[in-house]
Order: sequence, then structure tokens, then C-alpha cells
Amino acid sequence: MANKSASGPRSVALIGPYSSGKTTLLENLLSVAGAISRKGTIKEGNTIGDSSPEARSRNMSVEVSAATFEFGGEILTILDCPGSLELMQESLDALVGVDAAVVVCEADVNRAISMTPLLRFLEVHQIPYFVFVNKMDRLNTELSAFLSVLADLAKRPLAVRQLPLVEGDEVTGYVDVIHQRGHKYASDAESATIDVPEEMRDDLAQTRTELLEALSDFNDTLLERLLEDDIPTLDEVYEDWHGAFGAAKIAPVLIGAAESGNGVRRLLKALRHDVPENSVTASRAGFDGNNECVAQVLKTYHTASSGKMSLVRMWCGSLKDGASLNGQRVASINRMVGQAINKVSEAVGGDIVALGRMDGLKTGDIFSSSGPISAADVLKAEVLTPIYAFAVKAENRQDEVKLSDALHKLVEEDRSLSFQADAETHQMLLRGQGEVHLQIALARARSKYALPLVTEKPAVPYKETIRKSVARVQGRHKKQSGGHGQFGDVFLDIKPLPRGGGFEFHDKITGGVVPKQYIPAVQNGVTAYCARGPLGFPVVDVAVTLVFGSYHAVDSSELAFTTAGRLAMSAGMPQCGPVLLEPVYMVHVHIPNEFTPHIQRLLSGRRGQILGFEAREGWHGWDSVSAQLPQVETHDLIIELRSLTRGVGSFNYEFDRLQELTGKLAEEVVASRSEKDAT
Repeated sequence: MANKSASGPRSVALIGPYSSGKTTLLENLLSVAGAISRKGTIKEGNTIGDSSPEARSRNMSVEVSAATFEFGGEILTILDCPGSLELMQESLDALVGVDAAVVVCEADVNRAISMTPLLRFLEVHQIPYFVFVNKMDRLNTELSAFLSVLADLAKRPLAVRQLPLVEGDEVTGYVDVIHQRGHKYASDAESATIDVPEEMRDDLAQTRTELLEALSDFNDTLLERLLEDDIPTLDEVYEDWHGAFGAAKIAPVLIGAAESGNGVRRLLKALRHDVPENSVTASRAGFDGNNECVAQVLKTYHTASSGKMSLVRMWCGSLKDGASLNGQRVASINRMVGQAINKVSEAVGGDIVALGRMDGLKTGDIFSSSGPISAADVLKAEVLTPIYAFAVKAENRQDEVKLSDALHKLVEEDRSLSFQADAETHQMLLRGQGEVHLQIALARARSKYALPLVTEKPAVPYKETIRKSVARVQGRHKKQSGGHGQFGDVFLDIKPLPRGGGFEFHDKITGGVVPKQYIPAVQNGVTAYCARGPLGFPVVDVAVTLVFGSYHAVDSSELAFTTAGRLAMSAGMPQCGPVLLEPVYMVHVHIPNEFTPHIQRLLSGRRGQILGFEAREGWHGWDSVSAQLPQVETHDLIIELRSLTRGVGSFNYEFDRLQELTGKLAEEVVASRSEKDAT
């Protein structure tokens, strides 16, 4: 097939499960394209991707890494995305701004399910994608078995472009299904063309027929020709191939072994030939025929040398260094190759570039030379709900002033992080997608912002209430120390309210036994006591009525009656049968239906009340299990949930109610609170 003419900048995201080899693949793509002179390795810690200290210490991608280079006279940007499901926000934010994706995976049927969330996102957003089956140097798993499982997960048809050439148990090359010819891998060089082995001809014929039939689903003319045994020419096949791929109707399957460079050249050529041009992607995004400069932020970086950098996709128009965009002056336009930044004077539609010091921009924003623009649905990536939290504080108390600023920058870089000061527990909570996710954020706070943080388990905001009433409890405060003394005397009725009733204060004073100006002071004393009841927790669902009292014309004061109100509560509340209340959440757990029974047992074992389950809307083969679960049981739920579901389980939650907690668990909570207060 003839090389296509230059078509402007294009972009591709490398996505897939953790440890599937995306960063190694990027390194080899850059090497083949001549963008780097020496290939780095994960082991040596010198790859273009995964260049941050956090990535290299964990031997895994922790954020999107961009690499822009030239190949065949065209500009191509590849975004290497993390594979951990805890870091999936990075992939989602990047995917909305690329022309196509490469799903990098291994031929492991047990790990296929981990790709479900990404495959669904690609389908919903109609993003073209290849499947690159990596680590195919040894055939440990039947490729056909893996693709059969993958086909059930992917809604669009898989179009197998290559079949493995196998010698013994080693994959030494591939057969091109469209061209019907063999290729034998050569180390760091073009593969050698060979004849298709006789024993593979039947398999090749069947696979090619399946490929053409997949294409014919979107071309009635091709379907009619196949029914008449009229085989199309190569040019006709390629025309249908490009059209179906660009319209996100098929998912081509390529094979290789990135670590040894096998299949990398063929993949790079496929990217050049098949990835849609900017005009096609811009049209899908709703910018067809728009000449105004429009761009979208895909990722935010905070760097020590260049400050804030916004990685943006140029949807249309052009942008020159120093121009005004969204009311701000563009400080610089840069192409990135890992952490290396190369300044350019202009960016055009299809480019992915980093803009310097655009302080008003945040990830996900779409903006233009005339101002912000509302995003089309295909350009929106949901912000994942946090499901795990640490309570954090600065290791050095003098660094507390830096804490909020550092956390704000961490959240700017990663939208699936959030932080807030909990008004009930008085802790600063850092929330994210799991323990690994938060550990990476903590490491980044230390390395980037010189802010070591210490963590602890978030406190549960227990409450307490009462079960029975008590009448005319006295609180008397009398003190004489020379000069004016202090005198306040009150009688209170205390009774429980229905759950959710909150707090009520009434007075039934007659005859002025407690002057009106002192009644608010009594209420202040009551509410001050309710901040910490007899069990050590805030009191709720209680009604208090001031029914009687006495005063002294000289010695009474607001302070005295405040103290008297507090003393009356201290005397009365222990008589009211105080009981602990724990917060309970409504939890919806989302898992493949093969794991539903396991998850029901998991929730029941955590004192959960199972309410039922139903098919998860829009997710074929998935269930959503609903349950009421004590908040304390949700803290590390995601860890066990992922362990039981091969890493893909998730959940969302919301506060439901407070319920009584009694017995040994309640005693442990009260004892722990007393012990903490004593230290």
C-alpha cells in the first residue's frame, strides 16, 4: 500500500492494564522513529516515560507522560497512561483528547476483565482503538482463547490483522491477514518477508474471511460482493478498513513483544496509516468547520523549573506564542518528550502541546480565543468519586501553612484526588481511589513540595443520644470569692427525640424565676455540653426544656447561668440511658456478575444489610449490589473488594442514617475515645 500523504499532527493514547508493557512499548516506538538514540529500560530507570521519582520507585506509570516526535514526515504525540485502576482518571482525561488509542495487553484470559472500564469508555466516547497483544515472544496462552474472551468485553468487532508465526513454543513472526504473507522478526530491524507456512493457510483463510465479514457489516456493497464470492482488491479492502476504523466500528488486533522490539515497527506504521486526521476527530467533537482557536486541557503538571504546565489538545485554529487565550497571555508553547520540554512558536489543530503558566486553566477545561466553551459529551471524562481516605497533617508543625497549597496543587494534577477539613472530626482528609493512589500523592508532596506528611486512619464521626427521659434535673452554680459572686440555678427536663430530630431547646419559665436575659445563656450551656456527652461524643436527637430556676439580684450573670445549664446536663444525661450512634452508608458495589455471591458475603461479614442486586445499567455482565453498611466498615472496603474481583470492583456511597451501636463494639469505641482523650 502506498504511503499516505502528510495529514497534520495526530495523537494516540497507550492504555491498558498495569504491567502490560506500555512504557516499554513507547520507548521502542521512539527508538524506531529515531526520536531517541538509546532505548531505556524500566529496570535501569531511564525511560522517557515513568521519569518521575514516584514512578521509578514503584516501577510503574503514575501519571500521563507525553512524547511528541516525527515519523514519516508527520508529527505524532503519544500519551503513555498509567495502568493501575487506582490511577484511571489519568487515562480518562487523556482519552477524550486523542485521535485514537492503543489498548496494550497480554494474552491472559484471567486479566482480560481488568480492561472492561477502559473498553466501555472507548465505546461510549466512540474513540477508535487498536488492540496490541504484547509479550507475544512465547505462546503461553492460546491467542484465540484470549481474543474470544476479549470479544465478549468489547462491543465493537475485533479485526485480527496478524496471526503469530510459531516455531516450537516461540513466536518468531506474524502473518499479515490482509496481505496474506508472512514476516519473520529481525532484531532492531525490518522483519523479513516469507511465505505463509502451509499449516497456517487454512487458519489464515478463515481469519481473513472473518475480517472481511466484519468490514462488510458497515458496507452493504462489500457484503453483496462477498456473497457472490467477488473478493475485493487490496486497495478496496484498505478503503473499507480505514473507514471502519476511523468511525470506531472495528478494533484491529496486532501482536508483538515490545521488550524485544517485535511488532513495534508494524504498529508504528499502522498508527501513521490508520489513525484519523484532526479534521475527523474535531468533527466528532463538534468542532467541524470551526476556524477559531479552540483547545482542551488534558493534564496539569506543576514543575520545579517551569511552574504550572497545561497539556492541551488543539482542536482547531492556531495558537502563537504570546497570544491571548481565555483572557490570559500564553507564556510559552512546548512539545514534550517525557520531562524534556521543547519550545515551539505555534501550535495548530491536532497538536498536543504544553502551555506555560496558564494559572486560570484546569484539567478538563475547553477554552478559545474568545473565552470558555461548553464541552460536548464526548469530551467529558467523569471525575471518579473518592473511595479511600487518609487523615493527613504536616510532619513538621511549622509546615502546616504549606499544607493547603500543596494539597491544592496535588488535586490540580490529579482530579480524582480531593481534600477537605472534616468539621466533625477536625481532621484534614485526603481522599482518592485506593491506598496506592494516596501513597503516590504523599510521595509527590514530599518530593515536589518538600512537605512530609504523616497519616492516620480517618476518625468515624460517632454520635450519642439517649433512650429515656429525666425530669427537673438541677444545675446550681454558686461561688463567692469576694466582691460580686456567681449564682445561677436551673431545672431542666431532658427527653429523647426521634432519630434525625436534631436538638431542641424550650423554656417554660413563669413568674420570672429565671430572668429572660439569662435564658439564652442557659441554652448556651446546654449546647456546650452536647458537644461532648457522657460517652465522649456529640449528643443528637435530644430535647431540653428549662422549667424552673432561681437567681440573685447581684451575683447572677450570663456566665453563671451558662455554667448552671452545663452542670444540669452533666447531672441528667447519665440518667437518660445514653447510647452510641454510628453513621451508616448506603453503598452500591459494582462488579462482574460472576463475583456477586462473593461480594454479598463480603458485605454481610462487614455487618452490612444486603438490600438486593440488579444488572448494572450500561454494563453488560455486571451487577450492582446495594447494601447498608456502617461507615467504619467502608474505610478499607475497596482493598478487599478489588482483591476479590481481579482489581475491577468499585463502589459509591452516601450517608443514610445514624443507628444504635451496642455491645462489645460500642464498648471498644468508647474505651478508645477515653484512651485518646487521656493522652
